[in-house]
Amino acid sequence: MEKLVNIGQSVQIKGELTGNEDLTIEGKVDGKVFLKDHNLTIGGNGRIAAEIHAKTVMVIGEVVGNITADDKVEIAATGSMRGDIVAPRVVLADGARFKGSIDMDRKSAAASQGTRTPAPAVEVAAGAMSAKGAAGA
Repeated sequence: MEKLVNIGQSVQIKGELTGNEDLTIEGKVDGKVFLKDHNLTIGGNGRIAAEIHAKTVMVIGEVVGNITADDKVEIAATGSMRGDIVAPRVVLADGARFKGSIDMDRKSAAASQGTRTPAPAVEVAAGAMSAKGAAGA
């Protein structure tokens, strides 16, 4: 059974947050969040000002900072993100707020792991945002 850890909305963390479990943050985090091979959810009350690295990241609340995900980043309709995203798959729901850049080129990460990754995919719900540039290489 996978462990799931919650950080409540009254909790504030400043500094580096690391772990080997899935994590849901409803509070405030300033600094760095590193969850290798695990999922991070920023809940509706979550307010994050941090560099984030995780397997998947789901933003329902607010993130200011860059996100690197090994699998996917998803910004929900209520989510807000300012910063750059590096991930092979990105989903922006209708109503999501996003300002930054998206890099879906996984050549450097795949080369270091010696594996091939499928072609990148981005999903943008109708009316969510206007995109410029190509999504693939």
